[in-house]
Amino acid sequence: MKICVTSSGATLESPFDNRFGRAPYFIIYNSDDKSFSAIDNSVNINASQGAGIQAAQLIADSGAKVLLTSNLGPKAGELIYASGIKVYQVETDSVQKAIDLYLKGELKELKESNVEGHA
Repeated sequence: MKICVTSSGATLESPFDNRFGRAPYFIIYNSDDKSFSAIDNSVNINASQGAGIQAAQLIADSGAKVLLTSNLGPKAGELIYASGIKVYQVETDSVQKAIDLYLKGELKELKESNVEGHA
């Protein structure tokens, strides 16, 4: 199963990033074979609007079934949930630790967005 983690860098040792739409990278971890790849999200970091929606489309296109992040806005959340992706809220310091917490079943599922939308 593919797990997406919001990240500040392109490796499993990278710091976890609590933002969704403006996270610099998304780590796509495959729990079946323990491989991973990094998706560069730099195009959305400085976007004036729509960063969350564009990031959500990247994640949906990646084939991820799980998203590990801290914060998810309503527009991005709508697309993520419509794509059948489950979201888990994480507060940790590295991508690997976020994955480990998920695999141990220690994370709370986020059933709806948890931040205000932007006007």
